[in-house]
Amino acid sequence: MTTSAIGSGAPVSAPALSFAERVQRLVFTALGRMPEGILGRLVKVPVDNEGDRMAPEIAALMRIAEMADDYSDGTAANARILEEAQARIFAEDFPPFAIAEELSLPSGLRATRYRARATSRGLLVFFHGGGFVLGSRASYDSPARLLASGADVDVLSIEYRRAPEHPFPAATDDALTAWKFAVEHAAQWGHNPRAIIIAGDSAGANLTAVLAQQILGQDIQPQLQVLIYPVTDLVDERASRTEFATNPALTAKQIAWFTDQYLPAGVDTADPRISPIRAEHLSGLPPAVVCVAGFDPLRDEGIAYAERLRENGVPTQLLREGGLVHGFISLTRISPASRAAVERITAAISESVSR
Repeated sequence: MTTSAIGSGAPVSAPALSFAERVQRLVFTALGRMPEGILGRLVKVPVDNEGDRMAPEIAALMRIAEMADDYSDGTAANARILEEAQARIFAEDFPPFAIAEELSLPSGLRATRYRARATSRGLLVFFHGGGFVLGSRASYDSPARLLASGADVDVLSIEYRRAPEHPFPAATDDALTAWKFAVEHAAQWGHNPRAIIIAGDSAGANLTAVLAQQILGQDIQPQLQVLIYPVTDLVDERASRTEFATNPALTAKQIAWFTDQYLPAGVDTADPRISPIRAEHLSGLPPAVVCVAGFDPLRDEGIAYAERLRENGVPTQLLREGGLVHGFISLTRISPASRAAVERITAAISESVSR
């Protein structure tokens, strides 16, 4: 294993902002700081079928996003360039971290371990989102640091293999490799290997749920699984998939684009490693925190998975962020509502660590 300390607030391996990106960052930051009353007059604030009202700053951002290019019209390579640029624009500013080190895992995987202060109270293994195609440690530097500082834990952010270069089941295999690595190294980082938390958002939440199922029954289990707007079912399409099919945060067209690249032809989408809600038994899984966004096509399948966990006796906390959209964990710089939601997630993690 090789490590190299970074120890700064800059995004891991991220290039500096271009002039255009700096301008966009200033504009979006100012947008997020506008009084709610002014924003409400500038943009129509949607209300969903359940009566949830979108946060005004999110409504403004969605209006801008509607006019942007759709990455699913191009290649994965080009989409990654757009996604990384957006991540740089929306990234938070942080003071220097006590630890931000690059790690080499078995099978050539890479990870970054973050620790905000001199000591921390636990270890969290994090899998980023991006539809199994986009996302990276660099583009998720800000969310990883928010989790580390907010919950006072080490965050091990995993660079798993992505489709289409590495289709299913590469990412699920990598999640298992990352878990074994965390268990083996927890003690040397000062943590109990029997108290590791696993977490992810979107596709990363899918990997988190699948990982919890794959290691069920093993001697060492996660203390908690944190599923942030998870992908749980690629078989059925629930009502939220239809209601929010054109929401620019994640459209039905983009979901289909991700799915086509992640899943090989002929694969059974009912496989629990793809659709974890389809597992026959969920009893015995670690306690869960499931967080869903009100204006997200994945909302209903996240709620359905939380309900199945509870039915199987798994202690489950469901956080419903009614005013938010898919991907809000990366919008905290410009959205007070998103920041408050992430703070509720970190509070749930912190509570688990304190037990």
